[in-house]
Amino acid sequence: MHGFSAVVTTGIYCRPGCSGRPHPRNVRRFGTAAAAEAAGFRACLHCRPYRKEPPVSWAGPDLVCRGVRLILDGCLDGGTEVGLGARLGASPRHLRRLFGQHLGVTPDHLARSRRAHFARRLLDDTDLPITEIAFASGFGSLRQFNRAMRDIFRAAPGELRARRRVTDRLVADGGLPLRLDFEPPLDWETMLGYLQARAIVGVEEVAGGTYRRTVAIDGDPGVLELSRGGPDHLLLRAHLPHWEGLIHHVQRARRIFNLDADIGAASSHLGSDAVIGPLLRARPGLRPPGTWDPFETGVRAIVGQQVSVAAANTLIARVVRRHGAAVAGLGPLGLTHVFPPAEVLAGADLTGLGLTGARQRAVGAFARAVDDGEIDLDQSRPLEQLVASATATVGLGAWTAHYLALRMGEPDAFPATDLGLRRALRRSTGRGLTGRDCEGLAGPWRPHRALAATHLWLAAP
Repeated sequence: MHGFSAVVTTGIYCRPGCSGRPHPRNVRRFGTAAAAEAAGFRACLHCRPYRKEPPVSWAGPDLVCRGVRLILDGCLDGGTEVGLGARLGASPRHLRRLFGQHLGVTPDHLARSRRAHFARRLLDDTDLPITEIAFASGFGSLRQFNRAMRDIFRAAPGELRARRRVTDRLVADGGLPLRLDFEPPLDWETMLGYLQARAIVGVEEVAGGTYRRTVAIDGDPGVLELSRGGPDHLLLRAHLPHWEGLIHHVQRARRIFNLDADIGAASSHLGSDAVIGPLLRARPGLRPPGTWDPFETGVRAIVGQQVSVAAANTLIARVVRRHGAAVAGLGPLGLTHVFPPAEVLAGADLTGLGLTGARQRAVGAFARAVDDGEIDLDQSRPLEQLVASATATVGLGAWTAHYLALRMGEPDAFPATDLGLRRALRRSTGRGLTGRDCEGLAGPWRPHRALAATHLWLAAP
């Protein structure tokens, strides 16, 4: 994660790039804003570090990185460090020790800081009532919310809203608009085109430079719209049935375009490679494509095994029409259904849709494994465990498992047997390659093989 500078003489901490120039002897460094806050420092009013979403770094211990991902997904909103440790296979004491050593803060403090920062952005950018902001940000009560805001920002929520800048407020002309910041560059057009080519009819639609999709929030339908907002942020417009837990829906929306990927570290590692380096320089803002719903992406991958993208689109659309819940009133946007969840497809009749018997059995087996918890899609387990659990399921091979992992944000996922990768590498090496050959060539690209694979896909004819 990006570092923060705290000044002992003023009690203020800043993000990188702030114009303040304190004497070096008065500066302390913190890996996270939460650690600076836990040490008693308050956010700078000039650079406003709470307005930037720090990316999840994969440079530290894998356990810490996965713990951070689970915290961002809300594991500690109503949960405990004991429960977090259980999901990660570690004791809460060991987890607290690792968090303290590598992030300078406990899991609980990181979760509270995350909620408070999100709430502060809602106070600045929206006109949501303060009570709704409390629950939208993951707080369990208004009292807990008020206490956290006073502890971290030294003011009550009402005072903080009164201080917001005129340029912060996003004017809503339907839905709730929110900024999703990222570290540039981002190859928006290429990534949008990738998602458009694979959009699930009725569930996803790309038109006019905007990505739209239906979502289910506690069983109720909603719509998300993502468009380019500026060189360092996307604009999310959320049309949701209720705002409770909004912080987690926003985090999932960030993953669609993989906004938290550490592209700088990946590019530094791959930039000098003879095969990947030129591709990186041609598309410096490309990121591995993400997903809102890993289960949806897994089903789409199974249906797409050994068929063209167009054929897979036709087949998955039939599955959605038969088993997805219909959503009324969104036809003009090209949206008609929400994707069927695992519990529905686990026992669904897939005959007569054009799927082979093997594909029907694979979709059912995958849905049952997800529904029963045999396959975890929350990134609580390392890549190797995810691949092992997926390939233990009937009809799922290494290609499907690694493709799913790549879309989930695993930076080292690499579907080595993919035809597009093999074609691109054949052009680079001048010889035909097996999946094992591709694995060997990709060895030096670790732990950033997902980005390498994405560039190779886009380079394939």
